[in-house]
Amino acid sequence: MPSFVDICVLTIGFAGQACYFMRMLWQWIVSERRKASVLPLAFWYWSLAGSVLLLTYAIIRRDPVFIVGQAIGFVVYARNLMLWYHRPEASGAVVQAAQRRSAA
Repeated sequence: MPSFVDICVLTIGFAGQACYFMRMLWQWIVSERRKASVLPLAFWYWSLAGSVLLLTYAIIRRDPVFIVGQAIGFVVYARNLMLWYHRPEASGAVVQAAQRRSAA
């Protein structure tokens, strides 16, 4: 059974993760409302890669605070990549790029 100090440390850790998560949550809400990612594409790939690496680290360390925070972040990063590739101008840009390559 965890001690009172252990519970306090976990509570502080989860509170810290909640504060960090708020920036991602707010950005996600804005993206959902606009139905498009509002940040550059590379931001989401770097975020997703970092999330996978940090989640792996957290699982190895068996740190529940870190695992929860990184798992939630992974969902947000993946959803924004989905929004990025499903925006109307994305399909047109891909078709135009393919047409330019075939014409060259």
